[in-house]
Amino acid sequence: MATNKFSRRKLTASCAHKQLSNSIAALLVMFKYIIILIFASFSSSHVAISASIVTSSPTATIEGQEVKALLNWQANLDNQNQSLFSSWVGNSPCSWSGISCNEYRSVIHINLTGSGLKGTLHAFSFSFFPNLLGHNLSNNSLYGTIPLFLGNLSKLIYLDLSSNQLCGGIPSEIGLRKTLRMVYLFENNINETIPYEIGILSSLNELALFKNNLTGSIPASIGSLGNLSTLLLNNNGLSGTIPQEIGMLKSLSELDLSINNQTGSIPTSIGNLANLTTLSLVHNNFYRSIPSSIGNLTLLNKLHLLQNQLSVPIPREVGNLRFLTHLGLFMSKLTGSIPVEMNNLTYLKHLVLSNNMLSGSLPQHICIGGSLETFTGHENYLTGLISISLRNCSSLYRFRFERNQLTGNISEQFGVYPNLNYIDLSNNNFYGELSPKWGQCQNLQSLKISNNRISGVIPPQLGGMIHLHLLDLSSNDIAGEIPRELERLTSLFNLTLADNELLSRVPPKIGNLFNLRILNLAANNLTGSIPRQLEACSKLQYLNLSKNRFRESIPFEIGNIYSLQNLDLSQNLLMGEIPPQLGKLENLETLSLSHNELSGSIPSNFTDMLSLTYIDISYNLLEGPLPSSKPFLAAPIDGFINHKDLCGNTIGLNACSATVSSRPNGKESRKVMILILVPSFGALFLIFSVVGFLYVLLNCRRVRNNQNSPTEAQNNNMFTIWSYDGKMVYENIIDATEEFDPKYCIGVGGYGSVYKVELPTGGSLGKKLSNKEEAIEFGWIKRINIVKGLAEGLSDMHHECTPPIVHRDISCKNILLDSEHSAHISNFGTAKVLNPNSSNWSLFAGMFGYDAPSTYFLLAWLISEQPIFGVMTLEVIMRKHPGDLISLLSSSSSSSLSSSSATTSTAHGILLKDVLDQRLEPPRNQVTRIVVSFAKLAFACLETNPQSRPTMQQISRELSIERSPLSEMFGEITLRQLLV
Repeated sequence: MATNKFSRRKLTASCAHKQLSNSIAALLVMFKYIIILIFASFSSSHVAISASIVTSSPTATIEGQEVKALLNWQANLDNQNQSLFSSWVGNSPCSWSGISCNEYRSVIHINLTGSGLKGTLHAFSFSFFPNLLGHNLSNNSLYGTIPLFLGNLSKLIYLDLSSNQLCGGIPSEIGLRKTLRMVYLFENNINETIPYEIGILSSLNELALFKNNLTGSIPASIGSLGNLSTLLLNNNGLSGTIPQEIGMLKSLSELDLSINNQTGSIPTSIGNLANLTTLSLVHNNFYRSIPSSIGNLTLLNKLHLLQNQLSVPIPREVGNLRFLTHLGLFMSKLTGSIPVEMNNLTYLKHLVLSNNMLSGSLPQHICIGGSLETFTGHENYLTGLISISLRNCSSLYRFRFERNQLTGNISEQFGVYPNLNYIDLSNNNFYGELSPKWGQCQNLQSLKISNNRISGVIPPQLGGMIHLHLLDLSSNDIAGEIPRELERLTSLFNLTLADNELLSRVPPKIGNLFNLRILNLAANNLTGSIPRQLEACSKLQYLNLSKNRFRESIPFEIGNIYSLQNLDLSQNLLMGEIPPQLGKLENLETLSLSHNELSGSIPSNFTDMLSLTYIDISYNLLEGPLPSSKPFLAAPIDGFINHKDLCGNTIGLNACSATVSSRPNGKESRKVMILILVPSFGALFLIFSVVGFLYVLLNCRRVRNNQNSPTEAQNNNMFTIWSYDGKMVYENIIDATEEFDPKYCIGVGGYGSVYKVELPTGGSLGKKLSNKEEAIEFGWIKRINIVKGLAEGLSDMHHECTPPIVHRDISCKNILLDSEHSAHISNFGTAKVLNPNSSNWSLFAGMFGYDAPSTYFLLAWLISEQPIFGVMTLEVIMRKHPGDLISLLSSSSSSSLSSSSATTSTAHGILLKDVLDQRLEPPRNQVTRIVVSFAKLAFACLETNPQSRPTMQQISRELSIERSPLSEMFGEITLRQLLV
């Protein structure tokens, strides 16, 4: 990992040096040929010699120089592929692996694609290969710049250096090679602009430069490439407008400029590209219009204009594109209605109109050709009926039109779709009853028709959709019973039937749905008891049975659903005591049992529910003491009101008395004993917890201090653990709390009492970043020290404490700063003292957005705060939460490396300097290097796989290393480079 982390810095720094070497070498080559020409003027024999150099006749000299050049380049590579180079022996390269020769034994093709090569091209003597036609070094680990010597390959037709790590610019000398027909430089780190000289390559057929860091505008000279058939410039940082000269490429069949920063309007000259079959302008900033001349592209198969700022109607001329199979207009701010001329697109397979401002009705014959597979138009203002042709559109695979104003009888507008996988009609105005025909959609995985006006009953035939994963019929007027046939849907993980008029009991065999994660039957008229068979739904995370008429007691079997995170049984007619088994739900975050007829006391083991963040047990008949754990003590009083005799130390409840009756025997005497013993043991537990916690923290600090200064560690008192610089001492706390006056106490937690005071040094990191005036004074050096302090603190908690401590709620508001801007981690209320042998935890508390991008379930020993540290580090240097940026980079990383479509992202072109806090001057000199290293570490902490992240100890050590300056290359560093 260390090699990958720092090798890119070496490469970037070496690019400038290599470019200088290239320039010098090019001058030497030019000088060589000048000498040859001068000699030629004095001797005809020299003319004969020079002629023999360029002739296709073989000579021992050419063969020898080719051998020497290849072996010299091999020797200068960073690694040696033994299986490849074992054949590179002898005096002729024609039998070597990856080398092909002509009849005169001169090298004409070099094909070493995917050979695991690592190194540069600067030791490759291109001038020694006068007959080279094809040069393929793709899919290796070559770095450095593209050599200027490339211009010496006078016969080169095919050049492929794609999928490497080449940096720098495309040398303008490439224009000297007019023989070139195919140039593939995609998937590298090439930056700078596309050279104007590219337009000299009049023989060029294919130019692929996608997935680089190219900047600037597309040169107008591109119009001179009259033979060009493929132009792929997507996934770069290109800006400016598309030149009108693009319309001169009459041979062009594929044009992809997607995922760049281009602006302006789409040029009308694009309509001149009569041979175009694919046009992708995805994810740019084009605006104003879609030219009507686009209708001239009658051979077009794929048209992707999505994610732009077009703000215009769809032109009617789109209907002329009769061979169109893919039309993507997603999220382009399109207005007006969908032109009826689109009914002419009989070959259409994929039509995406979602997230625009389209109105009016759908084209009624959009599937008349019978080829339509994907049809989405969700989040628009569409009205009227579903297209008539969709009733018999058996090819349909995905259909999304949620959040519109579509209407009509739902039982009459849909047919049977054997290929349908996903359909969402939620948030419309459909009415009528669900058709039994839905049960014949054997491949359907998601059926969403919530928030409509559907009536009738749930057809039992829905039990035939055996591959169904999600069924959401909520917020309708559906009545009747839940059909027993639904028990056959064993693949179902989300069953949401809330807010309907469902009656009777829940089918007892609902436990057969063993893959359920979400079960929501709230707001119906369901009766009877809660099925005990729910225990079999062992993966259930969300269970909501509220606002029904369930009777009897809460089944204790619910306490065996250990994965449960949210449980809502409120507003029913439940009676009896709360089963103690619910206290075993260690992953439970929210619990609502309000508005029932529950009696008895709250089970004492509820104190073990450490993940609980919300509880509401109001409006019942409960009595006895409230548990003394944080979820109960910190909860609003509204969650405990209207009970028979509930007591506790929470504000709003009566304190529990020592005795509740004069009767010495029976249940009352046991209650007296409980009321005496519970507070007593609670107090002892509280004391031991506080002492134990302070002891652990003191030992953590002592271990660290003893490594440096044993004597000093012995002299420090326990309060120095709260601040490594000793500023926050006991006397300051005594003064601020007025000797711990109760008026400053705001609560009692598992580790002791919590006091709120204002100390002379009492600001948070979040406050500093949000305040413009303070942030300007909060410079790079101070921010660097904050991150170092945070890493040091987390490292101590994770690696120097036994057992380790995981904070679980770190955010900028919980990092306190003293007068010297040293960081102090506060708010240990949700901390976990971890035991490697303890049971697994599936959840962790914390601020939303500070967890790993794709992590949801975590094992206890793998609960990782590195992602939180990574996010906070980026927040410190960016001044804001980097959520959108992380999503952008994650989607880029997950995209296919070979794709040239719009599914990838713009992360390649984002410069690090552009995302830093713009309120500060850019970092300079050595500070530049440190900020870059901090950013690299932050991204390393956000790795999806926890095993790939550095430990907090490694991070702390890494941040403590002094580094040399990065020079001026900082401005050219992209976020994509930081991820490698």
